[in-house]
Amino acid sequence: MSQTLVNLMVHVVFSTKNRQPMITPEVEPELYAYLGGTAKNLDSRCLAAGGTENHLHILISQSKKVVLCHLMEELKKSSSKWIKTKGSAFQTFSWQDGYGAFTVGESQVEALKLYIARQKERHTKQTFEEEFMLLLKKYHVQYDDRYLWS
Repeated sequence: MSQTLVNLMVHVVFSTKNRQPMITPEVEPELYAYLGGTAKNLDSRCLAAGGTENHLHILISQSKKVVLCHLMEELKKSSSKWIKTKGSAFQTFSWQDGYGAFTVGESQVEALKLYIARQKERHTKQTFEEEFMLLLKKYHVQYDDRYLWS
């Protein structure tokens, strides 16, 4: 085969430092657009983004040219710097170290987009921590309790 063809869909979840409620309605749409632009600059596409005041979910079509850890480093680093320019209320903004990333099949994309779009509704009944634990179980991800929330 003379070309490399890929379809790498990744559902990524990460939170603000100590899950502080810092993603306000005023910056939220711009934040998602900024993350989409950053992904595009890395030859990847943001297919959906959503969350609450303390965490977000992104569905990314990951480029074959970039490894996930580099993509995530750039998304988090650049968006953290950007949000700090949005006013004094954001001067201490920071993302939590780490993230959860889960592969998604093409047949799951539409359901996941809906799941991401309904984050605010979901979190009237479920905490971020509860949701994240369910995702880890669903995708059979092993973890160390000592480092999960630090």
